[in-house]
Amino acid sequence: MLTAEENEMFTRVGPGTPAGELLRRYWHPIAIASDLSEEKPVKFVRILGENLVLFKDKQDRIGLLDDRCSHRGASLSYGRVEERGIACCYHGWLYDTKGNCLETPAEPPGSNFAATVKHKAYPVQEFAGLYWAYLGPQPAPVISKYDVWARTDGWHWIRALPTLDCNWLQAMENSVDTTHLHILHQELVTRGLTVRGTTRGTIDDLEKYEFHHVPYGIMKRRMFTDGTMEEHPIIFPNILRQANRTQIRVPIDDEHTWVVYLHFVPASEGANPSRDDVPVDYRRPFKIPASGRHPAVKYTMKEVDAQDFMAWETQGPIADRTRERLATSDHGVVMLREMLRKEIEKVRRGEDPMNVIRDPDHPIIDTNLEASLVAEKAGSVTYHMPRHD
Repeated sequence: MLTAEENEMFTRVGPGTPAGELLRRYWHPIAIASDLSEEKPVKFVRILGENLVLFKDKQDRIGLLDDRCSHRGASLSYGRVEERGIACCYHGWLYDTKGNCLETPAEPPGSNFAATVKHKAYPVQEFAGLYWAYLGPQPAPVISKYDVWARTDGWHWIRALPTLDCNWLQAMENSVDTTHLHILHQELVTRGLTVRGTTRGTIDDLEKYEFHHVPYGIMKRRMFTDGTMEEHPIIFPNILRQANRTQIRVPIDDEHTWVVYLHFVPASEGANPSRDDVPVDYRRPFKIPASGRHPAVKYTMKEVDAQDFMAWETQGPIADRTRERLATSDHGVVMLREMLRKEIEKVRRGEDPMNVIRDPDHPIIDTNLEASLVAEKAGSVTYHMPRHD
């Protein structure tokens, strides 16, 4: 178990918190690129406990600013997008994508007041069909070139899940929890294994499992009684690479998380869409009512993601780890927590944590994707087209 203080250190993500400062050293996806358009050039974004506005000006430049206007705090999400930036709808203060105030219309002619205003702004990049933001100190690192994201011998597609109503760490600890696959998902992920009852599921077909450190995080490996093996890398701090996809767990705030999948499909697996066309599957909520919390909701439990959401959310908005009883099978959870503690300490000392890369020409990082594609083929050739309802 953890102490209450340790649980706070790992789970709180706002500015100035230990985990929040660690997570601010990385680029995070904040929106689907196609969410911004000429008709809808503005989108409210909440990430790491901060309320922000993402916008595209009429020169197609992307900005990410503090949502509250520097004047009197009205939301810039209702701002008017112009050629040079976004203007607050309340008094017309105009900001460019760097947070420079260009106009304060109600000030006297000749006033230099606008030049004294600097609004909070963060860097944004478009990459693999997503907008990514960096909220940490300058200079910013580069977006790491993991093979699933950076390979160009195929195409990408995105699965955007509904908001996860709990802390980010609950989803990440699930990624180093090997045995839950055989109990929670026993009816859905059979792989030809034998279900031996609701208590044991397919656990008796799991011969052994192990975790070991790799340069970018933790490798999770399962060996089955039929002689097959699978491995899923955990890319620190908030990514699981499973088969041909990365599951990215983006902390919205302490009690909400955005889970987005970025898939890679080799060109040999089917028709290759246009490089500019990244298909998106927006998933429906997994519970009724969609905005409710346990126990006042009913989870659908008809697919793996829904079952995972149930297991994560019913632990509470922030799991109370002072009550847990860890067992031998939780070795991976302990390993992840120790890694998290070590990397938080690096940031406290002013060092770059794991996977912060500054060389824009660094080689593609091999997470052994090719072996997983051969072994699993999970989701490699199919995707759901976007909803239009």
